[in-house]
Amino acid sequence: MISDLNSRGESSGEVPTNGHGPAGDPAASNAIAVEHIVKKYGDFTAVDGVSFNVKEEEIFGLLGPNGAGKSTLIRMMTTLIPVTAGSARIAGHDVQNDPDAVRRAIGVIPQALTSDLDLTIEENLNIYAKLYDVPAKKRKAAIDELLELVDLTKWRSAQTKTLSGGMRRRLEIARGLVHSPRIFFLDEPTTGLDPVSRVAVWEMLTNIKSHRQLTILITTHYMDEADRLCDRIAIVDHGKLVALDTPAALKASVPGSNVIEAQFDNVPAGWEDRLKKMSEVTSVQHEGAGMYRVLTGDGSRTTTELVEAAVHSGVKIRSLSVQNTTLDDVFVHYTGRQLRDELVKAHAFVMPPRPGLQP
Repeated sequence: MISDLNSRGESSGEVPTNGHGPAGDPAASNAIAVEHIVKKYGDFTAVDGVSFNVKEEEIFGLLGPNGAGKSTLIRMMTTLIPVTAGSARIAGHDVQNDPDAVRRAIGVIPQALTSDLDLTIEENLNIYAKLYDVPAKKRKAAIDELLELVDLTKWRSAQTKTLSGGMRRRLEIARGLVHSPRIFFLDEPTTGLDPVSRVAVWEMLTNIKSHRQLTILITTHYMDEADRLCDRIAIVDHGKLVALDTPAALKASVPGSNVIEAQFDNVPAGWEDRLKKMSEVTSVQHEGAGMYRVLTGDGSRTTTELVEAAVHSGVKIRSLSVQNTTLDDVFVHYTGRQLRDELVKAHAFVMPPRPGLQP
């Protein structure tokens, strides 16, 4: 169902990829509607005919390696770069014909931390509230509420440069919500954060969504983050949409219900081929340093065969674990490679010089 996407980005089954109900359901409403959107830089196509819809109050994830096109998609949807072909409607407004209305309806958190380091937390929020014409009477109440939501009330007078990375990310999120947007775009929101801070950001986003009735679109390359946060996930590869569904449905679509991770010492020639021939095994990935990731339909049976083969061949097993299929396995299944290892180059595309910089 998932891999057989038609040109509208929908599956061939009964459940459409643009909502949570039967096709044609009049109650379904979309906060974001992207139709056959294309972005080209000269001869290089960064986004190639992508279509998807995001329902109101949904958390929608865009997954893909660096250079896959997910950030380009966000930049088109947030009016930062023009669309080459196709269309995108955000909160009912066309990004090309009514960009100002789109900007008023959205909040955007880029991957880079951009708050002014020499200002306090409250000063940063005040400046953005003024830029978005938040009335003075509402400004203080709005900032007070946001500081409470992101747990920064105690530090409202602290200079931004004194904050930890996790606290700065929370400030960025509060800043993006200061004008009460309906739709929130977050580009790699937890990149560079420690595990504790990442979990804190996840909990905060879930809390904010419930309080603000927000639609959230998030890009990430962390599989656990997508699994934890997102109602539905789209995988983008080389500018194309290759899969779209709920995390559970995506994982169920991968052949093999279990994953065995095993690390060996002194493996003989042809060891990977031998693993592939074991009962119920659907794929084997060699991850380096003697580590193998084996997808299987019967974890117990395959584990038994693996241990017996290792003993028979004099191979030492350094570690072994069995778990359920993950979104990492989904990505490998649909793209043929691991998300964390992929680096895509933009085919020698060079950004044209800005006006005024020519010699």
